[in-house]
Order: sequence, then C-alpha cells, then structure tokens
Amino acid sequence: MASVPTELTHGSRDSLTGLADLAHARAMIAEWQSDCPGESDDCPIHAMMISLGRIDTVNVAFGESAGDGALVEVAQRIKHFAADELDSSPWLAARISGGAFLLVARQPCSRERWQWLAEALADAIAMPIANPEEGGASLRLWPRIALMRATMNDSADRILDRLSEVQARMREGHGRRIDWSTGEVARLGRSYRELEADLLAAIDQDEIEILFQPQYALADDRMIGAEALARWHHPTVGRIGASSLFQIAERADHVAQLSRHIAQRALEHAVHWPEHLRLSLNITPADLAAESFATEFARLAERVGFPLGRITLEIIEQVLLADLDRVGHVLDQLKVFDIRLALDDFGAGFCNFRYLKVLPIDYIKLDRSMIDGVLEDERDLAVFRAILAMARALDLAVVVEGVESEEQRELIATEGCEYYQGFLRSEPITPGEFLSLIDA
Repeated sequence: MASVPTELTHGSRDSLTGLADLAHARAMIAEWQSDCPGESDDCPIHAMMISLGRIDTVNVAFGESAGDGALVEVAQRIKHFAADELDSSPWLAARISGGAFLLVARQPCSRERWQWLAEALADAIAMPIANPEEGGASLRLWPRIALMRATMNDSADRILDRLSEVQARMREGHGRRIDWSTGEVARLGRSYRELEADLLAAIDQDEIEILFQPQYALADDRMIGAEALARWHHPTVGRIGASSLFQIAERADHVAQLSRHIAQRALEHAVHWPEHLRLSLNITPADLAAESFATEFARLAERVGFPLGRITLEIIEQVLLADLDRVGHVLDQLKVFDIRLALDDFGAGFCNFRYLKVLPIDYIKLDRSMIDGVLEDERDLAVFRAILAMARALDLAVVVEGVESEEQRELIATEGCEYYQGFLRSEPITPGEFLSLIDA
C-alpha cells in the first residue's frame, strides 16, 4: 500500500517549504485524536520534532537565501523519508517554526521502530546540502529529534509542549541527538553495527525485496516500463525503504555491493518482460566513483541477457556534488553502450541547471513535490511550466513522479509532459504482480 500524506490546501501550507503549517498540524492531530476508540488508553499516533542546529550560523555565514534553501531541502528530505518509510498509514510533515519541523504518523508502531526511524531520518538530514552559490562549499545541518507516543489524553498542544521540553533538555548538552519525552532512550533491538551485519546476510540470502513501479506514456496511457525499487523487511525494525537501506550500507562500506545486487536481481526479473518495456535503475555515488562502472554494468546486463538499449539509469543531484568532471566521464561511457540517463528527483533540491548543460542527460524526472500545488496555485503552475519549457529547449523528455489523481494526470498531459508514474495507476508491486499487470 502507498503511504498517505494528509491533503493540504494552499492556505494550510508553510509559505517557504510547502509543508503543513502549525495550525494545520494542530487541526490534523485533533482530528486523529477524535477518531480514537473511547475505550482505549492509547492512540496510535507517534510524533517526532526535528530541530536543526547551525541554521542561524548558515544565515550569518552564507546569507538568508542559503539558509532558506537549506530549510527547503530538509523539508523535501523529511517528505521523501516519510513517503518511503511510513507504509500505508496517514502521516503529516509540518514546519512549526524557524528550523523546527514535526513529523506525525497515525499508525501502530513499536518504540524501537519509531526510534530507529528517527535515527535514519537524522542521518538523511545530516547529509551534505548543495550550496547554490557557484563554487560554494556544501552545507551540513545537525538535527536533534524528540520522540513521543501520544495517548488519548494528549492534545495537540500537549504533544508539542512535551516535544519542546525534550528539545530544551537536549540543548542543555547531554549529547544525545535522539530522546523521548519520558527521558529514556529505547534500547534498539539491533544496533546499527548489528543492522550492518544483518544487511550483508540479507544480501547473501537474497532477502532484499525487489519491487517495480510501472511507468506510462501520457499520450495514450500505455505502459512503457518500470522503475526498480528495493525494500528490506527486517524482523526487528520492520520495513526499511531504499533510502534507509543505502544509509545502512554506507555505514558498512557496502553500497556498491548492495547496488550491484539490486541491479542484478532487477535485470533477472526484467529479462522476462515484453521487448517494448524499459527498465529504470537507480545508481549511487559509489557506483560512479568506480572508473570501471560502465564496463562492469554493461557486462552484467549482457550476462543476464537484458538489452542495454532498454535500460535507463537514474542519478540524483547528490551523486553529482563530489566531482562533476569525473561523473560526466563515467556517464559518457554509459552513453556509448546506448544506456539512457535520467536526472531523478528534479525540483527537490537546488536544481543546478548546469548539470543539464554539461551532462549527457536524456530525461528529467520531476519530483513529486513539483505537482503538489499545480492544480490550486498559479505560482506553482508557473514554475512547473517554466521547467517544462527549459526541458523542451534542451530536448529532454520529462517523467513526472508522484501522480496521484486523474486531475493531475490530465494537467501534465495538457502541458506536454511525456511520461508519468505514481499511485494513480500503480504503487510499487512485486515482480509477479508486475507480470500479471502486463498480461491483464
């Protein structure tokens, strides 16, 4: 099932980040609380407050525009994390003040899993953030996260007060970056080091699940292929999405091994597809750091028997931060093999347009946030149209991610986009379900 963010009107959004504002967060928590069964002492609402250290320093050192850009990037990371990790339960992400954010989920969740989710989110937020200034150093922000499990007696204001008290306690200097409103940190069933060992075993035992999200042409709604995604169902912490999966792998220095495993298993499934369907795979900084990656990937696909001309490799902006010249060289090698390239999550970060000028990109994949407000807000629609105009000028095809309604599909078709994917047509599904969908 798809994770379910709450619906936002334009008036309930934070003007900078597009997340819910404080008033909407209060109202949504109150609505969820009112739905709790009267005979239960507990309500399945879990909350975390994320507070960013150093945001004031960023404003002073680099200017308020850089600080605002960093807050927008953090907001996108929180949204993406929630969409990947919170299964089918409703959730809400809000900016409640300056550098403080709130993530609330209405779902049964063990204390250990909620704390693990906080640890994984903290790692995601602490990754480098591109500085929009030409040649500027990347920024890093260090989050503290306060956690709690709400009961029926906890109003929205009470939840916010308790989380704020925890944040104040953490600022006093006890060194923790994760803490609970009880003042106790849960003992995770598995430490990060144990999770790293578990991951290696899961790769060896083929326990990493491969899913496919179908992609469609807007002109006639025919299926054109699918993006391969990975999930891991850990016996203690539960379902782990692709982003957190790679964070664990990075700690263990096994990103390349995990990426290769996912690619091989996806190719082995896709070799049974009809010849008109393409396979999209995500590649990592560790992949592109290897000078031999293009050749090794081509050999892998050839051994499996999947044509290189039917493969699209997707890269995200963070892949490009380290060494643009080296990355460009590897991408040029991939193009020699007739592999197509897509810049993924476009619009989620700073959108450095130089990448589109100097790299051999075939597609841009618009991040789901780029269509969140296009039906209601003229400014959002204007930005959307400007990006499409730029793509046409550069002869780039556009894939829109996160299409969830027929109204969105009709609008992006009218505006001239070529392809889309999203829960309107299909959530990520198993290889068997994908084959059934093809045959239907």
